[in-house]
Amino acid sequence: MKKGDMVEGTIERVDFPNKGILKADGKEIIVKNAIPGQEVRCRVNKKKAGRVEAALLEVLRHSPMETSAAGCSLFPDCGGCLYRTMEYSSQLQMKEQQIRRLMEGALRDAGQDPASVLFEPVHPSPSRCGYRNKMEYSFGDSTKGGPLTLGLHKRNSTYDILTASDCQIVAQDFNRILEAVLGFCRQMEWGYYHKISHEGYLRHLLLRRSEADGSILVDLVTSSQYLSSDGAERPLPQEGQKRVGSGNGEAGTQEARDLQKFCEMLLELKLDGNITGILHTVNDSVADAVKSDRTDLLYGKDYLTESLLGLQFKITPFSFFQTNSRGAEILYSVVRDYLEDAEGKTVFDLYSGTGTIAQVLAPAAGKVIGVEIVEEAVEAAAENAVRNGLDNCSFLAGDVLKVLDEIREKPDLIVLDPPRDGIHPKALPKILAYQVPEIIYISCKATSLARDLSAFTEQGYRMKRYTCVDLFPDSQHIETVALLVRQN
Repeated sequence: MKKGDMVEGTIERVDFPNKGILKADGKEIIVKNAIPGQEVRCRVNKKKAGRVEAALLEVLRHSPMETSAAGCSLFPDCGGCLYRTMEYSSQLQMKEQQIRRLMEGALRDAGQDPASVLFEPVHPSPSRCGYRNKMEYSFGDSTKGGPLTLGLHKRNSTYDILTASDCQIVAQDFNRILEAVLGFCRQMEWGYYHKISHEGYLRHLLLRRSEADGSILVDLVTSSQYLSSDGAERPLPQEGQKRVGSGNGEAGTQEARDLQKFCEMLLELKLDGNITGILHTVNDSVADAVKSDRTDLLYGKDYLTESLLGLQFKITPFSFFQTNSRGAEILYSVVRDYLEDAEGKTVFDLYSGTGTIAQVLAPAAGKVIGVEIVEEAVEAAAENAVRNGLDNCSFLAGDVLKVLDEIREKPDLIVLDPPRDGIHPKALPKILAYQVPEIIYISCKATSLARDLSAFTEQGYRMKRYTCVDLFPDSQHIETVALLVRQN
């Protein structure tokens, strides 16, 4: 078997996160984005150190597990969802098996008997459809030189953007706003930002929604290269000059007047909820990511309020907050249950985001200290603690790697909720050096937890229990929560 060979066969299983396993010529071939039981045709595109990977070209026969209607016109081309045609119960069973295989292998490698660890069944999301409270849509085209599109990346494509106007995992208000914004931008003949030439105006549309009251934030993300329909560049506001909606009238530019029309269009939409804020973010970074060089408020307020487990949280456009609000309540309830005895104790919540976990744990703890690198999130966390009447929470802005050298307090317990790639390898020894009796590790990418497990066992920790919470139905992602206990 060599690179370029065509292979046909049946997917026997899918390993975390989306690695379909097909056997041919006595070898296991990894075929990403497949479903167990599918008969597929694929092409070998990687072969290294005995590992063979192939690109999925065609599904010759559907899996017996595909018994649901996708309900989405873009499936399976859209890269957002992978398992829309699988019954949700089948998805949960598959994800549970994936995590158990992964963690049992990691436990054996770390010298711990998997039978000594309690695995608790996966917790499903309360909703399969309409659960996402945040979406970052991209502007582009679906074919080179085609009409403007707004939506999600085509699977396995860097450039092609598919208009996601009937997405099933968001509230219908998101689909209505997306269609309206796309129509407006086409009418204005605004061009999109090209990733190669770094020219163009439209970049992203960021939408956030509160599950509590249905209120919505709309943030149009553009470059500073505003062009009129005839291609003539318009003047930008001078330094210190306020923009539309800022309380000082129009800024006197064509861009400001056009953004005023953008606001008026949005506010006329018939929605189930209501638009509580409209923003304009300027991003001139060459990276294809939603970032802010400057964000201006065009209408209303620049935040939402969400409720979780009886607590209120202020969410700003770029705050980290779980994208499934009701699912997050289940996740945090699991964490609170795993924190068996925190009365009077100091808890470190590392990678704390907007302080949701810290504040959920605060009533059961003596003191909670959160550490988060995003300053905006730390400010929101502190404000949320005041809002919720919690006086035993404090939040520090900075990289965990550096902040741990500056904190004078010593923790009794630690909660870890690192980003997808896991804990920085230089930060992990500092965390372990506290030798706290218990650590709760929340992982949105279970392979990161599996990788770090050996470092914990080397310092005397053993996994006591773990479970999964599905915050991302129809996708390959799932949250894993593990309780690590230090042996005397």
